Amino acid sequence: MSTYTNGPRLLKGAIVGIDLFNPLASVIVFQYNPDTLTRTLQPQGMSSQSGDRDEAMRLKGAPIETIRIDVEIDATDQLEAGDSTALSFGIYPQLSQLEMLIYPKSALVVANTVLLAAGTIEIIPPMAPFTLFIWGLKRVLPVRLTDFSITEEAHDPQLNPLRAKASLGLRVLSYNDLSLTNPGYHLFLTHQIVKETMATIASVNTIGAVLGGNAGISLT
Repeated sequence: MSTYTNGPRLLKGAIVGIDLFNPLASVIVFQYNPDTLTRTLQPQGMSSQSGDRDEAMRLKGAPIETIRIDVEIDATDQLEAGDSTALSFGIYPQLSQLEMLIYPKSALVVANTVLLAAGTIEIIPPMAPFTLFIWGLKRVLPVRLTDFSITEEAHDPQLNPLRAKASLGLRVLSYNDLSLTNPGYHLFLTHQIVKETMATIASVNTIGAVLGGNAGISLT
């Protein structure tokens, strides 16, 4: 008996840290998509202190959006398959990928130390990787990792973590935060245009449902 296998392919969420000096260090595809994703949007209105009533409904820009997700990482399947990396290190490499999103590169730390020892007065802080949160084709967002906690739940005899949950807080970076030359500026603008299109589709469907239902208004 043949089995139908043409079901929709599950897309995996991901966080990608783009670093020209180490492009493979922070490409994190979620092993399991989180069950929940919490998004908080804070509107950016004009200040009402001036008392100008014409300004009450004006917006300074896109809302400040924060995202919270819990990512589960488990080495069980890899251990059963005899994966050499999992056998040697557990999930420590995967956890390190996430952590490298908030570490300065060691080479830059060493270079700045040398400059300080040579008497350089001003040291430019190193840049974090250009980080993208990818949640389906319609949501590719530039983000900054704002808080990060890891709960390691199982270890092997060498104390390598085998199962863990990482709780991530992300701050979406909009065109309010980025320069015009930053690729994240255009990514966010594209995201907003897609969102406007989705809102229009929902409005058209809603209006059609209202006009097709018992929503008539009597004028008599």
